[in-house]
Amino acid sequence: MDYRHILHMLSPLGHVSPFDVNMAVDAGFDVVVPYTRVELKEVGPLIQDAIFSRGPKGVKATGAFIGGKNAELALDMLDCARKAMVPPFEISVFADPAGSFTTAAAMVAKVEKALRQKQGDLAGRKVVIFGGTGVVGFASGVITALQKADAVLVGYDGVERVKQLAESAKKRFGAEIGYADGSSEAAIGKVLADAEIVLSAPKAGVRVVTKAQLAKAPKLLVAADVNAVPPSSIEGVEVQDDGKAIPGTQALGIGALAIGNVKYKVQSGLLKRMIETPKPIYLDFRDAFELARQIVG
Repeated sequence: MDYRHILHMLSPLGHVSPFDVNMAVDAGFDVVVPYTRVELKEVGPLIQDAIFSRGPKGVKATGAFIGGKNAELALDMLDCARKAMVPPFEISVFADPAGSFTTAAAMVAKVEKALRQKQGDLAGRKVVIFGGTGVVGFASGVITALQKADAVLVGYDGVERVKQLAESAKKRFGAEIGYADGSSEAAIGKVLADAEIVLSAPKAGVRVVTKAQLAKAPKLLVAADVNAVPPSSIEGVEVQDDGKAIPGTQALGIGALAIGNVKYKVQSGLLKRMIETPKPIYLDFRDAFELARQIVG
């Protein structure tokens, strides 16, 4: 018997992302079923409902995707899903809330490649992350910290929330991440003073860093911006830029579309991996980064 590939898409929000639905179908899933307003306590029962109905063979054609807009909650849901498995009744699960894990992976992989043009890597680099309270910012911070960078989450509303996220990253992953105030122009200037890499993932259409501020960042090597909605969050970095020199600086710029092209391939690749794998897999930003590196080359 040939089993159709079914993906159960769980979200704590009132909807499942249409972007993710399209990606799943294009990757090869035959049936995509959304579950919305899912609470953490409901994840285990939903997963067990999914694993027992198709037998040991059919379960291999079943998967779960975790969305939403909260990185920590998505990781908690992924853990709950893993604990709910009863081998050989076990399915693959992929967490990518708001596309943040694959976006962060793509951005950091592109930065790594740009750094190689300057004969370097992430280890020991001062990485400043604007939009540090968001899902892309958090994931980018963890990825760069795990690559031995000196990562700093910057909070537009002060340090309290980014401090909590930094502590969470250390507890979950052993990642040492700093935090800094970004609530004023003076505070942003201070954090940029010794920045070698700037990653920017604020709310869409919000300018965070100006040309004047970049000019006062003498150590800057690469700046990457995931914001595709005008204006760019980093002045001088355009959406199409892919390692292009930023005017008035010695740094290279990477724009949203250059990052997005890799993000798309990463998410599609991991969804396809769920279909093709002979054994269950559990995917998060670490797997996304590994694949992004392969894609970027």
